[in-house]
Amino acid sequence: MQIAALIPIKGFSNAKQRLGEALSRAGREVLAEAMFRDVLRQVVSARGLEATFVVTGDEYVAAIASAAGAEVIRESTEQGETSAVDFARYRLKNAGWEAVLIIPGDMPLVRAEDIEMVLAQVPADARAPFALLVPSHDRLGTNGLLLAPPDLIQLRFGYNSFSFHMSQLTAHRLPARFCENERIALDIDEPKDLERFLSYAMEGGETIKALRRVMGEADLWQTRSTGGA
Repeated sequence: MQIAALIPIKGFSNAKQRLGEALSRAGREVLAEAMFRDVLRQVVSARGLEATFVVTGDEYVAAIASAAGAEVIRESTEQGETSAVDFARYRLKNAGWEAVLIIPGDMPLVRAEDIEMVLAQVPADARAPFALLVPSHDRLGTNGLLLAPPDLIQLRFGYNSFSFHMSQLTAHRLPARFCENERIALDIDEPKDLERFLSYAMEGGETIKALRRVMGEADLWQTRSTGGA
């Protein structure tokens, strides 16, 4: 089964507004870009993927993606995450791709081996229709979604998307396959997610450097100790 990765990314100018209590607008822009760069680098280097695509309507994002070796699917105007993914996955199906692995661009802990672990859950003789989900740490979101064919089920990202996608599998009489991965499970949307990220004390990557630039190490440790922004 030939699998392509798909990362949906908006421009960074209005990114991560729910982090407004912890970061300035400029800080959120820096963080969003850093997370995307980290995720993109790891996905591109993961073994088992035939290609990596980034869907975006933003020229700067497209330039980052191309420089990293990803292929760009351009939206004429930026839409919501679900609309962007729908647009891209139909394009991929029409281009002949058998399967797509949809990965958010805000999971700073993810490493290439995590992507490879998800791909390893697909049997060597797997054929469409096939679906595999990776939930967020609270099981409300869907942080990884492998679909063969790419348009296998209806998608809806955001609050409680994991339950929605599991119900879609049931409606299509497909096995409810999912796997847990601690690092894929963490995406950054709220200040408490920053605290969780910091608790891993992982060095390396653009995200931790970005956080230290925009908040300063002292402020980061204060956030961790007080549980506030």
